[in-house]
Amino acid sequence: MTGNPSEPVGNFTIDDDVRNEEVGKPQVLVDKRETAYAVRRKQSLRARYIFGFIFFTTNLLAWFFRDYGYKILHGLRHIAVCGEKGDECFHAGGVLRVSLGCFIFFSVMFASTFGARKLHEVRDCWHSRCWILKFLLFLVSIVISFIIPKTFIQLYGEVARIGAGIFLLLQLISMLQFLAWCNSQWMPDPQSGRCLIFSGFFGLFLSTISYIASFSGIVLMYIMYAPHLSCIINIFSITWTAILVIIMMIVSLHSKVNNGLLSSGIMGLYIVFLCWSAIESEPQNEKCKTPKKMAENGDWTTIVCFLIALCAIVMATFSTGIDTRSFQFVKDEAQLEDDIPYRYEIFHFVFSMGAMYFAMLFISWELDHPTRKWSIDVGWASTWVKIINEWLAASIYLWKLISPVIMRDNAIHHEESMQNVHSLV
Repeated sequence: MTGNPSEPVGNFTIDDDVRNEEVGKPQVLVDKRETAYAVRRKQSLRARYIFGFIFFTTNLLAWFFRDYGYKILHGLRHIAVCGEKGDECFHAGGVLRVSLGCFIFFSVMFASTFGARKLHEVRDCWHSRCWILKFLLFLVSIVISFIIPKTFIQLYGEVARIGAGIFLLLQLISMLQFLAWCNSQWMPDPQSGRCLIFSGFFGLFLSTISYIASFSGIVLMYIMYAPHLSCIINIFSITWTAILVIIMMIVSLHSKVNNGLLSSGIMGLYIVFLCWSAIESEPQNEKCKTPKKMAENGDWTTIVCFLIALCAIVMATFSTGIDTRSFQFVKDEAQLEDDIPYRYEIFHFVFSMGAMYFAMLFISWELDHPTRKWSIDVGWASTWVKIINEWLAASIYLWKLISPVIMRDNAIHHEESMQNVHSLV
């Protein structure tokens, strides 16, 4: 007996079964694709920490070549590019060569991942996986940096100063974006309709803590680093920092700006930290700075401070690198399931600039300046770099506060002028 295709079988028809199979197959494919994208997204996010570990390892390698490479790595002294005594591969020269190797590695990663947008691209696979090949690439980059002539290394050292300055600027942009995020989260606009009780109270609490910490830090710096009137540089730096904190607070509270106290309080705390860091970078001086006992190989407090400073470098680079949305000219509002979670080229660019930055910190921004063991970023050059960075940070923040007011006033003035012209006509 021949059955009709539409003949009922149980509660379903044969046509219904076929239709269900056709609908079910795409659904399975969709589920598999979503699972694959989720796995690749996790691999991409995990890759950030592996790159951060590589960067941290490079910092340790640079420190090793600066402080102990001359005593341990005797074989490098016979390489022609290292000079007669091998000095060009140790101390400041060793730091610059390791930094160059790190810069080459992340520059190659920048070029090879440029334009990656989707998780199914080959560039995503290269960024998130293939770690054996990338490890070999890192080793080759370090080896290349130790066979390059001295002249090129000196040129790289000059360029690294510019790259380190770019990194500080990127870090400042990331900081300003963080302040904007804090304001939007904890100092919401009353017209937004959000619950203002908890968020407003928490924002006020953070603002109060930030200002108390800022002014307490200023008083402590006067006590510790300006004990005599002869400490002119320290007195000027601390006083100007206090003035900047007050100016930022007044501008934030101005009726035309009305930005609240939270972002200005956190920014004030940040520039106070930069001022303290600048004074700490000054060479040891009996009059204006309490001299610290430093054994030849470093005592335990010196070693702990060094390790904390090293971790701070890595964390600053990592936090700036993962904040890729702050450096995009076009903000992508819609995030599709197959989009990469962050911009790979920006991430690697930040780390390549970070390679130049840590080189400058290890050699105190001076190419031929001898550095003390277990020390980072000590010297007058380092001090003035941090002071200028503080002033630049405060200036950009103030401009960000007042620029909308100026543009709005100019627009109103232009509109009034056009109305007057039309009325005369």
